[in-house]
Amino acid sequence: MEQKTLVVVVILSLAIAVFQSANAQQQVPAVFILGDSTADTGTNNFLPGIKDKANFPPYGIDFPYHTPTGRFSNGLNSADFLAKELGFKRSPLPFYILANNTKLIRRPSFRGANFASAGSGLLNLTGQDPSGTKNVVTFEEQMEQLSLVISEVVSNKGQASAEAFVSKSLFFISVGSNDIFGYQTNSTLPKQEFLGALGMLYEASLRKIYKLGGRKVGIVSVPPIGCCPYERFQNSTGGCIENLNDIARDFHSMMNALLMKLSLDYKDLKYSIGNTVDMTLNVINNPSLAGLREVANPCCGDSKTFCGPNATYCSNRHQYLFWDAFHPTMVASKLAASTLYDGPPQFVAPINFRQLAQAS
Repeated sequence: MEQKTLVVVVILSLAIAVFQSANAQQQVPAVFILGDSTADTGTNNFLPGIKDKANFPPYGIDFPYHTPTGRFSNGLNSADFLAKELGFKRSPLPFYILANNTKLIRRPSFRGANFASAGSGLLNLTGQDPSGTKNVVTFEEQMEQLSLVISEVVSNKGQASAEAFVSKSLFFISVGSNDIFGYQTNSTLPKQEFLGALGMLYEASLRKIYKLGGRKVGIVSVPPIGCCPYERFQNSTGGCIENLNDIARDFHSMMNALLMKLSLDYKDLKYSIGNTVDMTLNVINNPSLAGLREVANPCCGDSKTFCGPNATYCSNRHQYLFWDAFHPTMVASKLAASTLYDGPPQFVAPINFRQLAQAS
């Protein structure tokens, strides 16, 4: 037991050291990341007994030292690569590391926090175990954690300095896919009523971020989840489940309208929204342009089973879009982040994340 504890301490120490040695050319003071497994960098490791974890090999096979960190990837994820584009080493530390050592927030080197939890969604029931066992950190709880961190920043820096720090920081959100998966499985609500409910929750969260001082918000909309390997397996043709993709398109339209509305209410709010439906379908339809060869099947495991500790995995991971039955490979995550950061209005609007970081 002592040896296992020592290993955990060493890994966490390495993560802290590596993040704090970030590139000096940081474009924003900090990055605050909320969402689901597409951005989770280890949050769920801190939740005992839950199912949605990736803290075992072959996850992390391409991470430094081949370490499974809790990222649902063979290496880094999109949150990491976006942080790198902004001048950081990788995603900021998970909230629970900071909560267990609050002096990290008070250090001059503090550069944000990651609250994302695999399996979570905008709805509090999304991803939860029917038995009542805590299976995710809900988005509502992530927002509460964000409030705690910013309160600590205010306490440390003072009101004026904290306001400047938070207002120039970037708030990155990637959530909604798991809600739509759940809707497909369980809900009898009409689609527009369901999307309206998600929109209300998202709006309340964005208004809270604004109230906390956030002025730069980067949104990743729901990708074409009907094209992930698991959903393709459910289709007798092996093709994408188009009704899921249609809901993802409607979700993007709803979010686009919501952000336009908020920008009218809050004149100093700046935002970017990534159209990940079009981004991903562009890659699926033109894989060679992205340097990929396999866009339908996962590298690890197969389309109907999870990437478990005993799963076989491909050696040419750089040619795959999907690492497991739901999540992208590291190379695909890097491509997504670079598109969000410097892509055209077709894929990220009204400005890209580079322009968002530079906005005053």
